[in-house]
Amino acid sequence: MTFGPPLTLPALLRERAGRYGSRPFLVCDDDRLTYADADRWSGLLARGLLAIGAGKGTHVGVLQPNGGDFVVGWLAAARIGAVTVPVSTFSTSVELRRLLRDADVEVLLSARSYRSHDYLATVAAAVPELDLATGGPTLAASVPALRHVFVHTDDGIPPPRTAAALLASGDAVSRSVLRAAENAVDPGDRLVIVHTSGSTSAPKGVIHTHGALLQHLANLNTIRRYTDDEVLFSNSPFFWIGGFAYALLGTLLAGGTLVCSNASDAAGVLDVLERERPTMVNGYAQSVAHLAQDPTFARRNLTSIRRGNLYPIMPAEVRPADPQLRHQMLGMTETGSVCLVDPDESDQPERRRGSFGRPAPGFGARIVDPEEGTDCGPGAVGELWLRGPFLMEGYYGRERHEVFDADGWFRTGDLFLVDEEGFYYFRGRGGDVIKTSGANVSPVEVEQVIREVAGLTAHVVGLEDPDRGQIVAAAIRVPPGEGIDAEDLRRRLADHLSTYKIPHRIVLFAEGEVPIMSSGKLDVPALKERLRAGG
Repeated sequence: MTFGPPLTLPALLRERAGRYGSRPFLVCDDDRLTYADADRWSGLLARGLLAIGAGKGTHVGVLQPNGGDFVVGWLAAARIGAVTVPVSTFSTSVELRRLLRDADVEVLLSARSYRSHDYLATVAAAVPELDLATGGPTLAASVPALRHVFVHTDDGIPPPRTAAALLASGDAVSRSVLRAAENAVDPGDRLVIVHTSGSTSAPKGVIHTHGALLQHLANLNTIRRYTDDEVLFSNSPFFWIGGFAYALLGTLLAGGTLVCSNASDAAGVLDVLERERPTMVNGYAQSVAHLAQDPTFARRNLTSIRRGNLYPIMPAEVRPADPQLRHQMLGMTETGSVCLVDPDESDQPERRRGSFGRPAPGFGARIVDPEEGTDCGPGAVGELWLRGPFLMEGYYGRERHEVFDADGWFRTGDLFLVDEEGFYYFRGRGGDVIKTSGANVSPVEVEQVIREVAGLTAHVVGLEDPDRGQIVAAAIRVPPGEGIDAEDLRRRLADHLSTYKIPHRIVLFAEGEVPIMSSGKLDVPALKERLRAGG
């Protein structure tokens, strides 16, 4: 496909701000950011980053919920060629320390708090050597790359550590210096490192470059007909690839308006939907199911919504009678959001039930027998392999040969089959990764934390759930003579795992009660049945 807009973020933002100016780029509850606002405020912050020595290749962590502060921080970093490292707002201090260290974050832009999360406390616990009561560069053995922390507040924070101070420091940097930094950004430069929970390991930092990600999202915008007259509502967090790329970056490319909400109650989200009148909706359907259960839902006017995949809140006339007869999409952090898709949004014939469409432009795909390494024929289940220019550059800190084979193929670990017409069908998740309310949870990670925190052996699996898609469930082996309190274990895990990773269901098993197959391996289907039954 031919791509018109520029292939770097600074050039794209400049073009979009010039074309759309006063048009809303982002509306998040009462937070409104026009294209001109995004250009102005990110320019001021970019000059502040230059003033403290940040520049091309600097890793800038952004710990912010969805909203204007996240957008401005990301754009500011991208404008000077710095690499944005989005940080999950669910992060515990242990998770934050690991991410700051493993991603070599040099500058952290943080919210003061969000809902029940106190990020000052989280940062202080993550980096105990850091004295937030004083200003100046940091030197911490636990996160040796970190030099600066700036917080969006003046409540109990010394002035040098506030975001306002960072903005003010930019007065010493001329606009011509900023323009020179912007002009030095190339399409092949790194744009973002998005972390994902893999199926068999701790979270990995996935690297995407300016040009590849922009080209990919431009192609996806064409497929989903996302143009500048659309208003998109998304419930995807910006720190994950769906929110960052498919929603946020896709909106910037389209020149549309992105709507989101951080309201803690359903009525507040519905107020935003009624007021902003989105035409498209996208994200995690399980996470909006509660909106349709709100007592005010029946009287809400949501007739502006014409397309999307958040079926519970879509008007009856555009909602599918059977969602399995609509093409689904496969998105992965490694593929810069969606990689299997189809432009046909109508009901499909029964033979295509559960279809995930075909590979997106620029992606080659194979279904490979994981044992033999040979291509599977139509209808045969195998592992999905992907290759192409829009795949990630790689995992941060990992050698290329550890991620791709000699021919450039990436093994997803997910099981698919392809039919005679070239449509792909999902048949199993690689490594038994758990998908709960749109978030990926690695069973291996949860099992390891339980072992480290409590010295217990756990078997973690996903159980189907009508509201969340899946819930995290853990079978805990109880050593002879010991007593385990499940609620106490959950409280202890809360210091080490994000809320969505903590097992929703914990069942205690005596050593001889865990179901084992004759081969000596864990009988996973039998274990799931026991967990569903509660023991």
